[in-house]
Order: sequence, then structure tokens, then C-alpha cells
Amino acid sequence: MDNVRDYAIKNGMKAAELVDQMASAGFQASEIGDAVRLIRQMKKDRATVFLSFTANMVASGLRGIITKLVKERYVDVIITTGGAIDHDIIRSGKPYLMGDFNLNDEDLHKRGINRLGNILIPSDRYIFLEKFIQQLFSELKSRKRSWTPSDFIYEAGKRIKDEGSFLHWASKNNIPVFCPGITDSAIGLQLYFFKQDNKDFEIDVSGDMKLADIVINSEKTGGIILGGGIAKHHTIGVNILKEGLDYAVYVTTSSAWDGSLSGATPNEAKSWSKVKEKGGTVTVYGDASVIVPLIFAKVFG
Repeated sequence: MDNVRDYAIKNGMKAAELVDQMASAGFQASEIGDAVRLIRQMKKDRATVFLSFTANMVASGLRGIITKLVKERYVDVIITTGGAIDHDIIRSGKPYLMGDFNLNDEDLHKRGINRLGNILIPSDRYIFLEKFIQQLFSELKSRKRSWTPSDFIYEAGKRIKDEGSFLHWASKNNIPVFCPGITDSAIGLQLYFFKQDNKDFEIDVSGDMKLADIVINSEKTGGIILGGGIAKHHTIGVNILKEGLDYAVYVTTSSAWDGSLSGATPNEAKSWSKVKEKGGTVTVYGDASVIVPLIFAKVFG
């Protein structure tokens, strides 16, 4: 066993150097070091890498890291929520604003500003989204009646010119983006409005079970799973088809005591064949907006 080592901070230290020291510092710092090691291992072993994340992360600066992973083809498949698609499309045209966790929310509501933690999203951003989505629906309906979420998202990405958009790069690099809960979003609301006059148009979620083919045809699979919810479960659940992920890195703020999926550990997943019995796993507990930049500063460092 290695010794616990004290941090030795120096002027001008790079983030990757700090993460090197974290590996021997103990507690969650060491888990960050292990996450770096396991992510590099899944890439070395040419595993098909699934990246799963929740919508709130795309509203934050983490969008830049997600975009880098897609742009550089570091991941092979994305599984996320409808809100992540909302946020990426909006931020491709209009910025979000920094606020405070303790702002007066009744005052914000009167001013037409929505608060997501300490990030502010003026309501006019959703007017921008409405125009984008309604035009896209009209164009797609002129071609065919039924679209899977992943095909719809691919078409959306093709129309985004902002190179800071992960959807832009996913479409450009043919990296599929799966969104099993797409109707739980502003896009779902826009779909409801569109279907009032276009009742034969549909987003066919069941058509995206072609995700299973990716799993079955992969020699090995690895998951980088940021947060929980439907995106996490869809990632680990579909991997039951090959008796589980070979590698799993979780970053979460949730705990397991209440039986929630978001807090469920990789060890629990092994009982369901969602992670292989001998699969390599790491769980880092903490805010992804802090943890994930440190992990990838070293992965790419």
C-alpha cells in the first residue's frame, strides 16, 4: 500500500499536476485519481465509451468539456435528458447569465427570469428555442412522419453553427445522442404544440432501442456517468445485454440509503448485471462542476 502524501502546492502549478497529488491525498481526492486511471484504461482497451449526463450540466460551463469529448471523438455514444438538448440549442444562440443561489425568486419570476441554482435563464431564451424547434419540426415533417429522438437530435445538430455546441460536433462526427426522456423538456412541450395541427407527426422513442445493437456489437463497454436519473439508468440498463459494463466511472452527489437509482453504487449495479462482476469501477462523490474539470485536466494533461 502507498503512503498518504501531503499536498505540495507551488506557484504556477498546472491542474494536471494537482490531480497527480490528489491520487495520494485520500478521501474523494484519491477517487479522482482512480477515475482518471479507469477512464484511460477503457480507452486503452478500445471499449465503446458511453457518456451519460443530466441537463443541468449543459446549462453550466461543463458544456465545454462535454463538447471537447465529442469534438475529439473521445466518447462513442451520448445518453442524456431532454433538458440537455434544450440548453445546448439555446446556448448556441443566446448566453445564460451568472446569478446567485440566494436571489429573490418571486422578483425573478416577475422579471421573466428563471433560476437554475446560481445560473439565470431569461424566458426569451425559450422563445429562441421555440422558433428553432418549430421550424425544425416543419422541415422534418416534410420529409417523413416519424423520427426517433436520436435522428431528430442529429438533424438539430446539423443546423447548429456554434462550435461550442456538443450537438454540433455530435452530428459532425456521427456520434449518436440518445434521449429516452425527450418529452420531459421544453422540446416535449413544443412537440405538443406542433401536434395540434400535425397529429400524424411523432417522435418514436421505441425506435431508439437500436442502442441495443451498439452494446451487443461492442467487445467491451465503458461508462462515464455524470449524475443520475434516466440518463444513468438507460446507460447501465442497456448494458445488461452483454452482462454489464466492463468499466464504470460515476460522479454523483446522491447517496444509496434511500434506494434511489441516482445514488445506487456500481456494486449494486453488479447484482443486476448492469456492471460486470469483475468490472472496474470508481465512484467520486461531489459536484460535477468541480470534479469533472479536474478529472479531464489530467486525462488530457
